[in-house]
Amino acid sequence: MHQIKVFLCDCDGTLTDGGMYYLEDGRQFKKFSVADGIGFELLKNVGIKTGILTGEITPIVEHRAKKLKVDYLYQGCSPQGKLEAARAICAQERIGLDQVAYVGDDINDLPLLEQVGLKACVQNAQESLKNLPGILILNKQGGQGALRELINLILACHQF
Repeated sequence: MHQIKVFLCDCDGTLTDGGMYYLEDGRQFKKFSVADGIGFELLKNVGIKTGILTGEITPIVEHRAKKLKVDYLYQGCSPQGKLEAARAICAQERIGLDQVAYVGDDINDLPLLEQVGLKACVQNAQESLKNLPGILILNKQGGQGALRELINLILACHQF
């Protein structure tokens, strides 16, 4: 595994359980894992940049990204747009996609997963992701600390 310099993930179904929760007045809310949040902090402590790439556009994700102090947030991404966003991040960080870890859960993550150095999916990901050559299928489901599972692995392999 190449040394990971940037950790990116999808949001819905990865950082969250994929549920869309609505109140009677139409307001939406999402559930995030505290363990994943601490994982982002641990990555930052060793100099690994973080980011969220999502197809949704919502203030909820913006608030979570600010709380996590992610370096990059791209909302409203098409599947190809996630790959383009990752390429832009790599250009800014002066690294290759082989130094990027990405976690996803659905087919809109495939174009990016096919290109990164460390590809992973949550336990409840779509089968098309689980069948991707070289993918790490995490033991936990989206929103249940799956990202922390991968973060712990990255930190264990990280050369300080």
